[in-house]
Amino acid sequence: MVQPSVSVKEQIILAAERHFAERGLGGASLRQISAAAGNGNNTAVQYHFGSKEGLVQAIFEYRLRALNERRCALVAERRPDDLRSWVECHVVPVLEQGEREGSHYLSFVAKLQQHGRRDVLERLGPELLAPTRLFRERVGALLADVPEPLRGHRIAHAMAFSVQAGAEREQSRARDEPVLPFAVHLGDLVDGLVGFLRAPVSEVTVSALETTGPLGLALPVHP
Repeated sequence: MVQPSVSVKEQIILAAERHFAERGLGGASLRQISAAAGNGNNTAVQYHFGSKEGLVQAIFEYRLRALNERRCALVAERRPDDLRSWVECHVVPVLEQGEREGSHYLSFVAKLQQHGRRDVLERLGPELLAPTRLFRERVGALLADVPEPLRGHRIAHAMAFSVQAGAEREQSRARDEPVLPFAVHLGDLVDGLVGFLRAPVSEVTVSALETTGPLGLALPVHP
Protein backbone atom coordinates (compact mmCIF):
# COMPACT_ATOMS: atom_id res chain seq x y z
CA MET A 1 0.00 0.00 0.00
CA VAL A 2 1.53 3.33 -1.10
CA GLN A 3 1.83 5.87 1.68
CA PRO A 4 -0.14 9.12 1.05
CA SER A 5 2.90 11.23 1.99
CA VAL A 6 4.95 9.80 -0.87
CA SER A 7 5.09 12.02 -3.96
CA VAL A 8 3.67 10.85 -7.29
CA LYS A 9 7.17 10.52 -8.76
CA GLU A 10 8.36 8.42 -5.80
CA GLN A 11 5.27 6.21 -6.02
CA ILE A 12 6.06 5.54 -9.67
CA ILE A 13 9.75 4.83 -8.94
CA LEU A 14 8.89 2.32 -6.19
CA ALA A 15 6.24 0.62 -8.32
CA ALA A 16 8.67 0.41 -11.26
CA GLU A 17 11.41 -1.02 -9.08
CA ARG A 18 9.08 -3.81 -7.96
CA HIS A 19 7.73 -4.54 -11.43
CA PHE A 20 11.17 -4.56 -13.07
CA ALA A 21 12.49 -6.79 -10.25
CA GLU A 22 9.68 -9.29 -10.77
CA ARG A 23 9.28 -9.19 -14.56
CA GLY A 24 12.37 -7.60 -16.04
CA LEU A 25 12.44 -4.53 -18.26
CA GLY A 26 10.71 -6.28 -21.11
CA GLY A 27 7.95 -7.78 -19.01
CA ALA A 28 6.69 -4.64 -17.27
CA SER A 29 4.77 -2.02 -19.23
CA LEU A 30 4.53 1.68 -18.37
CA ARG A 31 0.76 1.27 -18.14
CA GLN A 32 1.12 -1.50 -15.52
CA ILE A 33 3.60 0.56 -13.53
CA SER A 34 1.33 3.61 -13.59
CA ALA A 35 -1.61 1.51 -12.35
CA ALA A 36 0.52 -0.11 -9.61
CA ALA A 37 1.56 3.36 -8.44
CA GLY A 38 -2.12 4.18 -7.93
CA ASN A 39 -2.20 6.68 -10.74
CA GLY A 40 -5.23 6.63 -13.02
CA ASN A 41 -3.40 8.64 -15.66
CA ASN A 42 -1.70 6.14 -17.98
CA THR A 43 0.65 8.82 -19.30
CA ALA A 44 1.99 9.75 -15.85
CA VAL A 45 5.19 7.74 -16.27
CA GLN A 46 5.97 9.35 -19.62
CA TYR A 47 5.15 12.78 -18.22
CA HIS A 48 7.57 12.44 -15.29
CA PHE A 49 10.31 10.22 -16.78
CA GLY A 50 9.93 10.30 -20.56
CA SER A 51 10.54 6.61 -21.23
CA LYS A 52 11.26 3.24 -19.64
CA GLU A 53 15.00 3.99 -19.85
CA GLY A 54 14.43 7.30 -18.07
CA LEU A 55 12.52 5.48 -15.35
CA VAL A 56 15.33 2.94 -14.88
CA GLN A 57 17.80 5.80 -14.53
CA ALA A 58 15.52 7.45 -11.96
CA ILE A 59 15.49 4.26 -9.85
CA PHE A 60 19.28 4.23 -9.74
CA GLU A 61 19.43 7.91 -8.87
CA TYR A 62 16.82 7.43 -6.14
CA ARG A 63 18.70 4.54 -4.49
CA LEU A 64 22.35 5.35 -5.18
CA ARG A 65 22.41 8.68 -3.36
CA ALA A 66 21.59 7.04 -0.03
CA LEU A 67 23.82 4.02 -0.72
CA ASN A 68 26.74 6.27 -1.61
CA GLU A 69 26.27 8.44 1.48
CA ARG A 70 26.41 5.29 3.61
CA ARG A 71 29.50 4.04 1.76
CA CYS A 72 31.30 7.36 2.22
CA ALA A 73 30.35 7.42 5.91
CA LEU A 74 31.76 3.91 6.42
CA VAL A 75 35.00 4.81 4.62
CA ALA A 76 35.37 7.96 6.76
CA GLU A 77 34.65 6.01 9.93
CA ARG A 78 36.74 2.89 9.30
CA ARG A 79 39.53 4.32 7.14
CA PRO A 80 39.94 0.98 5.32
CA ASP A 81 43.47 -0.06 4.39
CA ASP A 82 43.05 -3.75 3.64
CA LEU A 83 40.98 -5.81 1.24
CA ARG A 84 38.36 -7.03 3.69
CA SER A 85 37.69 -3.53 5.03
CA TRP A 86 37.20 -2.11 1.54
CA VAL A 87 34.84 -4.94 0.59
CA GLU A 88 32.82 -4.39 3.77
CA CYS A 89 32.53 -0.63 3.18
CA HIS A 90 31.22 -1.22 -0.31
CA VAL A 91 28.97 -4.23 0.32
CA VAL A 92 27.41 -3.42 3.72
CA PRO A 93 25.16 -0.60 2.38
CA VAL A 94 23.96 -2.84 -0.46
CA LEU A 95 22.99 -5.68 1.86
CA GLU A 96 21.43 -3.26 4.35
CA GLN A 97 19.18 -2.00 1.55
CA GLY A 98 17.86 -5.53 1.06
CA GLU A 99 16.82 -5.65 4.71
CA ARG A 100 14.45 -2.71 4.37
CA GLU A 101 10.76 -3.45 4.32
CA GLY A 102 9.36 -3.46 0.80
CA SER A 103 12.77 -3.17 -0.89
CA HIS A 104 13.10 -4.62 -4.40
CA TYR A 105 16.26 -2.77 -5.38
CA LEU A 106 18.70 -5.69 -5.27
CA SER A 107 16.31 -7.88 -7.25
CA PHE A 108 15.94 -5.03 -9.76
CA VAL A 109 19.73 -4.75 -10.21
CA ALA A 110 20.03 -8.55 -10.42
CA LYS A 111 17.52 -8.55 -13.29
CA LEU A 112 19.60 -5.97 -15.14
CA GLN A 113 22.69 -8.13 -14.57
CA GLN A 114 20.92 -11.13 -16.10
CA HIS A 115 20.21 -9.16 -19.26
CA GLY A 116 23.61 -7.43 -19.44
CA ARG A 117 22.14 -3.92 -19.35
CA ARG A 118 25.35 -1.99 -18.67
CA ASP A 119 24.08 0.80 -20.93
CA VAL A 120 21.86 2.06 -18.11
CA LEU A 121 24.94 2.97 -16.05
CA GLU A 122 26.47 5.01 -18.85
CA ARG A 123 23.66 7.54 -18.50
CA LEU A 124 24.27 8.14 -14.79
CA GLY A 125 26.15 11.21 -13.63
CA PRO A 126 29.81 10.64 -12.69
CA GLU A 127 29.14 11.71 -9.09
CA LEU A 128 26.81 8.74 -8.60
CA LEU A 129 29.47 6.29 -9.77
CA ALA A 130 32.39 7.94 -7.94
CA PRO A 131 32.31 5.63 -4.86
CA THR A 132 32.32 2.57 -7.12
CA ARG A 133 35.27 3.92 -9.10
CA LEU A 134 37.15 4.62 -5.85
CA PHE A 135 36.41 1.10 -4.65
CA ARG A 136 37.73 -0.40 -7.90
CA GLU A 137 40.91 1.67 -7.66
CA ARG A 138 41.64 0.83 -4.03
CA VAL A 139 40.86 -2.86 -4.35
CA GLY A 140 42.76 -3.05 -7.63
CA ALA A 141 45.85 -1.62 -5.90
CA LEU A 142 45.57 -4.31 -3.24
CA LEU A 143 45.45 -7.04 -5.91
CA ALA A 144 48.57 -6.00 -7.79
CA ASP A 145 49.67 -9.65 -8.07
CA VAL A 146 46.58 -10.48 -10.14
CA PRO A 147 47.25 -9.49 -13.78
CA GLU A 148 44.79 -7.56 -15.89
CA PRO A 149 42.25 -8.21 -17.26
CA LEU A 150 41.73 -10.83 -14.56
CA ARG A 151 41.89 -8.22 -11.78
CA GLY A 152 39.04 -6.14 -13.18
CA HIS A 153 37.10 -9.29 -14.03
CA ARG A 154 37.36 -10.55 -10.44
CA ILE A 155 36.35 -7.24 -8.88
CA ALA A 156 33.32 -6.89 -11.15
CA HIS A 157 32.12 -10.44 -10.60
CA ALA A 158 32.70 -10.34 -6.85
CA MET A 159 30.49 -7.30 -6.59
CA ALA A 160 27.91 -8.79 -8.96
CA PHE A 161 27.77 -11.88 -6.75
CA SER A 162 27.16 -9.70 -3.69
CA VAL A 163 24.11 -8.23 -5.45
CA GLN A 164 22.87 -11.68 -6.47
CA ALA A 165 23.27 -13.02 -2.93
CA GLY A 166 21.51 -9.96 -1.53
CA ALA A 167 18.70 -10.30 -4.08
CA GLU A 168 18.11 -13.93 -3.12
CA ARG A 169 17.91 -12.94 0.53
CA GLU A 170 15.64 -9.97 -0.31
CA GLN A 171 13.26 -12.31 -2.13
CA SER A 172 13.36 -14.92 0.65
CA ARG A 173 12.46 -12.30 3.22
CA ALA A 174 9.58 -11.08 1.03
CA ARG A 175 8.25 -14.66 0.96
CA ASP A 176 8.66 -14.94 4.74
CA GLU A 177 11.20 -17.75 4.37
CA PRO A 178 13.89 -18.35 7.03
CA VAL A 179 17.22 -16.63 6.44
CA LEU A 180 20.49 -16.43 8.34
CA PRO A 181 20.87 -13.61 10.86
CA PHE A 182 22.12 -10.54 9.02
CA ALA A 183 25.53 -10.42 10.75
CA VAL A 184 26.19 -14.07 9.87
CA HIS A 185 25.03 -13.59 6.28
CA LEU A 186 27.23 -10.50 5.89
CA GLY A 187 30.32 -12.06 7.46
CA ASP A 188 30.06 -15.25 5.44
CA LEU A 189 29.51 -13.38 2.17
CA VAL A 190 32.47 -11.06 2.78
CA ASP A 191 34.63 -14.11 3.65
CA GLY A 192 33.73 -15.64 0.30
CA LEU A 193 34.28 -12.45 -1.70
CA VAL A 194 37.69 -11.80 -0.14
CA GLY A 195 38.72 -15.41 -0.75
CA PHE A 196 37.68 -15.17 -4.40
CA LEU A 197 39.53 -11.88 -4.91
CA ARG A 198 42.70 -13.11 -3.21
CA ALA A 199 42.84 -16.55 -4.84
CA PRO A 200 46.19 -17.21 -6.56
CA VAL A 201 46.09 -17.21 -10.35
CA SER A 202 46.81 -20.74 -11.50
CA GLU A 203 49.29 -21.70 -14.20
CA VAL A 204 46.37 -23.02 -16.22
CA THR A 205 44.69 -19.60 -16.20
CA VAL A 206 47.96 -17.78 -16.98
CA SER A 207 48.55 -20.09 -19.92
CA ALA A 208 45.02 -19.57 -21.20
CA LEU A 209 45.42 -15.81 -20.88
CA GLU A 210 48.69 -15.84 -22.82
CA THR A 211 47.11 -17.70 -25.73
CA THR A 212 44.03 -15.46 -25.87
CA GLY A 213 43.78 -12.37 -28.04
CA PRO A 214 42.57 -8.94 -26.87
CA LEU A 215 39.57 -9.39 -24.61
CA GLY A 216 36.42 -7.34 -24.72
CA LEU A 217 34.91 -8.08 -21.34
CA ALA A 218 31.18 -7.63 -20.78
CA LEU A 219 31.21 -6.91 -17.07
CA PRO A 220 28.03 -7.15 -14.98
CA VAL A 221 26.00 -4.26 -13.61
CA HIS A 222 26.94 -3.37 -10.03
CA PRO A 223 26.70 0.34 -9.18
